[in-house]
Amino acid sequence: MKKTSKLNLKETPTLRDLQNYVAELVKERGFSKEAASQIFMLFLEECGEMAKAARKSQGIKTDKNSKEYNLGHEIADVFIYLLDLCNYYGIDLEKAFRDKEEINKRRSWN
Repeated sequence: MKKTSKLNLKETPTLRDLQNYVAELVKERGFSKEAASQIFMLFLEECGEMAKAARKSQGIKTDKNSKEYNLGHEIADVFIYLLDLCNYYGIDLEKAFRDKEEINKRRSWN
């Protein structure tokens, strides 16, 4: 029997909405007890899949027996695990982004 999700993402979500959604999907799918190391390994695995999909999109040689990849889906998976890591550590990604960008604006980029 196919399980149906009770999750519902707003039509135009904020970054906080996305973080909250990921927190709920982690619970719903039974991953709420994952350690940071496990989440990080999954994140890196998805980064590898994203890199392979990017290579394929650029026509760079890859194993012709490897499955087809959808770059957009792989980037979304990376984003999901990034938000999961932020939630694990209690990081508000929007605030962290804004704070870091203020630092970056004052840097000299030569």
